[in-house]
Amino acid sequence: MADGTSSGRVPLVAVAHGSRDPRAAATVAALLDQVPLDVRVAYLDHCAPTLGQALSGLEEAVVLPLLLTEAYHSRVDLPAALNEARAREPRLHVRYGHTLGPHPLMLPALERRLAESGVPAGDPDTAVVLVSAGSSDARANAVIAELARVWRRSGWWTVTPAYASAADPTPAEAVAALRRAGAPRVVVAPYLLAPGYFADKVRRDTLAAGAAVVSDVLGAAPELVEVLMERYEAAVQGQPVSLAG
Repeated sequence: MADGTSSGRVPLVAVAHGSRDPRAAATVAALLDQVPLDVRVAYLDHCAPTLGQALSGLEEAVVLPLLLTEAYHSRVDLPAALNEARAREPRLHVRYGHTLGPHPLMLPALERRLAESGVPAGDPDTAVVLVSAGSSDARANAVIAELARVWRRSGWWTVTPAYASAADPTPAEAVAALRRAGAPRVVVAPYLLAPGYFADKVRRDTLAAGAAVVSDVLGAAPELVEVLMERYEAAVQGQPVSLAG
């Protein structure tokens, strides 16, 4: 992780979802290596360190969720973990920042990944399936639907949302529907931070359903570094997170 370049700045604890797939942690590390701060990483599940472990020994920190929508993890899991950390370390001073998404720079990041796969931005002969992990929180899924609606204005044949879990349509169903509707070409843009189970399944299922291209996950895209720094600065300038139960 990047460090040693931000003397006197509040340390950043970046919290990712976590995965048993080692590619996920490597991708998170590649993202955080571009951040000019003293950074610690923590994970919600599947691997260490936990948030409490990452906060150990710190007197103050900015905690940022490396999540692409606001849902259960950012609204419930992380505040609960912060409450536990504060109970163990009463002098710990924590500011809790916003999730990475939604943010206007997510669309340029998605277009970057598509361009790397040979898909020019706003191609009128291309329909895009925007795929998120999906959530049991309808508000999070609605964010993806709105992102697709906004992106549709960029000139694409259309952009339609899909969800890898917990909501419909599935990515494969969305690809098949667009092909039936006569889309000249269908491509898939994963709104996912890191490789792993969902990313692999999305690629496999959508290619089988007739997608021409599946772009890479967002990963260490420079737009995400910019968003992360913006979230950090906003948290530093704001009020400490409420740790009341």
